[in-house]
Amino acid sequence: MNAKSKTRTEQTRVKYSDEELAEFKALIEKKLDKAQRDLEMLTNAYTNADEHGTDDTSPTFKVLEEGYQVMSKEENSRLAARISKFITNLENALIRIENKTYGVCRVTGKLISKERLRSVPHATLSIEAKLKEKK
Repeated sequence: MNAKSKTRTEQTRVKYSDEELAEFKALIEKKLDKAQRDLEMLTNAYTNADEHGTDDTSPTFKVLEEGYQVMSKEENSRLAARISKFITNLENALIRIENKTYGVCRVTGKLISKERLRSVPHATLSIEAKLKEKK
């Protein structure tokens, strides 16, 4: 089957096969595991969970260093919030896999391309719908 007929076949289908869903599930679970580890690391970084309690014994005249630490904690906190949202999106994608609605564009009702789902596994919009959304 050539690429053009394969694309046409994907466009006329209304859902992915169980084998294809299993492939996407494995991909999502791998990304989910990494994201959860990253979130844990970031959370530990901005809550000082790994420090040994020397904050109250350090000199208080290191204003620049403290300012940097506060900024770094804020950045880590923002990044942790983004990763947390990503985790939620991946978990929702797993639910769609279980419901066998994964990979269906919520606007057009057509299948989202495999290439898009491999790069953005939590996508709910096809490229076509995403481009229309930006207009």
